[in-house]
Parts: sequence; C-alpha cells; structure tokens
Amino acid sequence: MNDKVVMPLWTFCLFIVVMNTTMFNVSLPTIIQDLHISADLGSWVISSYSIGYALSTVIYSRLSDLVPLRRLLTVGLTTLGLASVTGLFAHSFNVLLITRILQSAGAGVMAGLGLVLASRYVPVARRGAAIAMISVGSAMAFGLGPIAGGLISQYFGWNGLFGITCLVLLVLPVLLYLLPKEQAKAAAFDLYGAALTVINAGSLLVAVTSQSYIWLAVSVVSFAIHAIHLRKARDSFINPKLLQMPGYLKLTAIGFSILVLNLGNLFLMPLALSNLFHQSALMIGLFIAPGAILSAFLTRFVGRWIDRYGNLRFLLIGHGVLAAVMAVFALGLQVSPLVLLFGYLCFSPAFSATMASLNNEASGILPRTWIGSGMGLLQLIQFFGGSVSVAVCGLLLHAQRALAPSSAYRNVYGLLLAVSLCSLSLVLLYRRSRGMELKRNGAKSVSEA
Repeated sequence: MNDKVVMPLWTFCLFIVVMNTTMFNVSLPTIIQDLHISADLGSWVISSYSIGYALSTVIYSRLSDLVPLRRLLTVGLTTLGLASVTGLFAHSFNVLLITRILQSAGAGVMAGLGLVLASRYVPVARRGAAIAMISVGSAMAFGLGPIAGGLISQYFGWNGLFGITCLVLLVLPVLLYLLPKEQAKAAAFDLYGAALTVINAGSLLVAVTSQSYIWLAVSVVSFAIHAIHLRKARDSFINPKLLQMPGYLKLTAIGFSILVLNLGNLFLMPLALSNLFHQSALMIGLFIAPGAILSAFLTRFVGRWIDRYGNLRFLLIGHGVLAAVMAVFALGLQVSPLVLLFGYLCFSPAFSATMASLNNEASGILPRTWIGSGMGLLQLIQFFGGSVSVAVCGLLLHAQRALAPSSAYRNVYGLLLAVSLCSLSLVLLYRRSRGMELKRNGAKSVSEA
C-alpha cells in the first residue's frame, strides 16, 4: 500500500466526517426556526450524530478483525454518501433526524478503520507521522467546521451542509483502488455483545444529556448484563483481555480525559465569545480557525518528532500545554477575546500532538491480533468522554445561570483544568510503569542469554 497517498486521502475523508459534527452547530437556530421545532428536539440534530458516530466507530473497528477493510469502507462511505444526498432534500424534522443517524452509521468507518489501517500497513518508522496526520485532520475539522457551516448556511441554506459529505462518494473509488486486498477470516461475530455495547454507551449518554434516572437505571442494568456476558462468551465483541492490561487501561483513561478537554473547550469557546464579547457566528469561527490551521501546518513536524523522540515525551509536553491553557482560560478569560484566540493557538497543536502520541503508543503495546478491538474500544471511550464533556459543561453553565457569565465560565474552565492535571498524573504513572516493564524485560533477556 502506498501510504503516502492513501493516508492523505483518508485524512481528507475523516476531515469531512468530523467537520460534519460541528458544521451544524452554527445552523441549529435556523433549523429550529425553519422546521418549527423546540430547542430540545433541535439538539438531537447534533447529539444523534455524535452518539451514532462514536458507536459505529467501535463496531467498524471490531469488524476489521474479521471483514476486509475494502468491504467495510464500501458499506460505510456508501451509507454516509447516500444519506447525505437524502439530506439535501430533507424538509421535515423526522427525515432530518433519520438522515443524521444514517450519516453517523456510515461516518464511523473513517475513524474506526483509520488507526487500524495505519497500524497494519504503515511502517513503524512512518507510523507516528501517519497517525499525527489523522489526528490533525480531526483537529482542523473541529476548528473549521463552524466557519464552513456559517458560510454554507448563509448562501445555500442548511440543506447545503449535506453537500460537503456527498464528496466521500467521489473519493470512495480511489480508496478502493489503492487499499490492499484482504481475505475474510472465518470467525464468529458477537452480535449480542455488539448490541450490548451500543445499549451501554447510548443509554449512559442519554442519561447524562437528559438527566434521566430511568435511562441511568437502564444503563446500569445493561452494564451488569454485559459483564455477565463477558464472563461466558468465548469470543466477545469487547475483548475482556484488554480490560486486564494495566497500561491499556491507563491509556484509555488518558484518552477519555483529552477528549473531555477538547470538546469541552470547543463547546465553551463559542459561548464565551458570544456571551462575553458579543461576537457573531462567523467571527467566532475566525477566532477558532487559526489554531486549527496551525495544527495542520505542524502535522509533518509533529509526526517526525514523535517517531524520533518517542510518544511519552509528547504526551507529557502536550499535557503541560493543555493544562497551562486551561489555567489561563480559568483565570483570564474575561480580559479579552484575544486570550481565547492565542490560547487556542497553543491548545489545538498540543491536542493534536497528544492524541497522535497516545494513539501511536496504544497501537504499539497492543498485540497485532487485538489492534481492531483495542483501538476501537479506545476511540469509543474517547468519543464518549467528549460527548459527556459537552453535556456536563452545558449543565454546569445552566446551574450557574444566576452568576455573572465570566464567573460561570471561570468555574467550568477550573474543572477542565482539574481534569487536565489528573490526566497528566496518569501519564506520569504510565511512564513509570512502562519504564519498569521495559527494565524487567531487559533483565529477563540478559538472564536468558
């Protein structure tokens, strides 16, 4: 496989599907007005895609252990593309919601298989650069999505947003030509375990976003049933051996925390720019865009540096920068909108480098036969952290509505600062345990020799 061609094309498609999560944010008020729906119903235009995207990601990733990548890619991008074509003509809420759900069911193939593809077919010497490219593609999409959404909605209406994701239908034949051919593997797929995973994540997310005790009870019961299933199933959808890897568990917790910081910050920044400094939707996008563009510019350098200097060094550096930015936002957010502009110029590249080093580290400690299930579960937990972060930040702002807006934002950013420090502590613990493991393996090799 020519990874120097495939990975940029893959990143382009991933950029489109990730941007599809943020383009609709700036258009939501117009959608609510045009379709005559409530704000609660309108929020599902965003959350349904996020939830479906997270769940389909882990399913595609797990299926990659059994089904050829080309077949999965065909199903995913065809579903996404045809749903997008339908969205161009959606004029009712029900059609719009179904279209968004179908989009998410196909979009997960890009995130679910991107890291699997890099781990299987990109040489180790270039793997860090390839994973960094994927991470920066996501970061750029988060930053440029609001700008693209605002411009397209202004000139073509919110239905025009679906035209962007239709582009994947043009890229699909090229990727199918370039991807290596694989043979299907004769193995059983744990459909029951996959269904339980969907119910676990979906019910818990709904419980958090809707503050429903009923859904929380459903989630608790589904987790209990899933735990019983993991003990009995021979080849379960979630590989139980992953849960016994201390290093892997630490990396999943770190990944959860990083996405809490990123999506929490991307949720708070537009609100702060609007409520504190009265910026328009287009200006908000312009404040966010420079950080995303800088991340893209630094991609080639970050990937090379990770390959040269190692993952753990960049995990530490990235966490240090993320924590510093959260501290600045917590203490000086109300001073000027330029604080957010320059803060995100530091935050976005740090986030991209941290995610790239984290995913590269995870792909390195996982056995080859566990890559699909391991990277899929890792991404599911990451996306779940981001989804929960947005819900919790929104709830905290609502709970502090009696306070001055600057105080409310300061408190929420203070919580994100605490999350960043906890994640940094986990990185230090992982680094220590990883160093001890390498020393033990080295001593064992010497004694055997």
